[in-house]
Amino acid sequence: MGNPDADPAARREQLRTAGPVVLDGLLAAVMAALGFALLASVLPFDPGSPVAWAAYLLVAAHTLPIAVRRRYPLPTLAWGLLTGAAFAALGLSLVALSFSILVYVYTAAARCPRRVSLAGLAAAEAMLLAVWLVDPGAVGDGGTVVVDGVIMAAAWWLGDGARRRQEATVAAQERAAELEAAREELARRAVTEERLRIARELHDVVAHSMSIIAVQSGVGVHVLDSQPEEARKALAAVEATSRQALVEMRRLLGVLRADTEPRGSLAPAPGLADVEALAAEVARAGVRVEVRIEGTPAELPAGLELSAYRIVQEALTNVVRHAGPATARVAVRHAPDRVAVEVVDDGRGGDPGGGHGGHGIAGMRERAALYGGTLEAGPRPGGGFRVAASLPLDERGPR
Repeated sequence: MGNPDADPAARREQLRTAGPVVLDGLLAAVMAALGFALLASVLPFDPGSPVAWAAYLLVAAHTLPIAVRRRYPLPTLAWGLLTGAAFAALGLSLVALSFSILVYVYTAAARCPRRVSLAGLAAAEAMLLAVWLVDPGAVGDGGTVVVDGVIMAAAWWLGDGARRRQEATVAAQERAAELEAAREELARRAVTEERLRIARELHDVVAHSMSIIAVQSGVGVHVLDSQPEEARKALAAVEATSRQALVEMRRLLGVLRADTEPRGSLAPAPGLADVEALAAEVARAGVRVEVRIEGTPAELPAGLELSAYRIVQEALTNVVRHAGPATARVAVRHAPDRVAVEVVDDGRGGDPGGGHGGHGIAGMRERAALYGGTLEAGPRPGGGFRVAASLPLDERGPR
């Protein structure tokens, strides 16, 4: 036996599917009861009368298929027309069946293509006219025929409108799904491009370290016999630089570099010491920048320092592009276990989709996550925008 609480979503789906079936079953019962009541007003049930038996059975046969009208719209309409013609053949008025035939016409219009439902409406109108021509008493005078025909056309029009609204809703949902898929694809591309850019920059950091190792090792070999103390210093520098290069090299794993992208230079990458120069450059673009350094700057891994610098650069670029006339405040906080950067402006608010390189907040968050850090970005309650990143000083390697 299954667990009744195992899958609430499946139960909700079953209830949603069963709902229309239950409603149609109730509607069929109501239409049958109404048909019986109207028939009883002109032909009370007589157990000994074959005509009465036939009439009441035809009312039941005509109305009860309403329970499956959504699944079989055209067959139920055809059955309704057939049972209606048989009912009129008994010489009885079609008033007892009038509401049910409207349900069938409406359902065909709501569930079938327009050309098909129009054919069903034409068949219903033709049956009404044929019954009137054969037995006018079954329908009424000519005015009644016209009114009944207009009412059936109105039922078709309402059903066709419901079909068009449903199609518009489905089309809107499909467009929304396509747009969501496109947004997800753009986000994946942005993350991929940012990772490639980070890979290139880390490659430059590692390449610079390897250049230092090559120079220092050459010096050590050159002075090994004549100046052992200098050779020892060179080897110590090689050890320290190679350890740091290995840490940065591990962070490159899993990050692909496009072969068609231009290779970076071997010059040292910018770091937090260059934030003042960056602020001066941004100030020339018309944004006042205030820089505050808190704590004692320590020697940081080159890749981590580059990521912190790029986050500040990206945030300030957002201020220039989107904040309008504003003042930006940059805070760099050094702690024994982490370095944090914060950029706050008092403008009209930055665009999370903008930023240096076109990736905005997604790129900054990717940089912070690469070193196990966190990033917060969003509008400030009093106006402006805030970007804050915290990068832990962790020597254990990449996340």
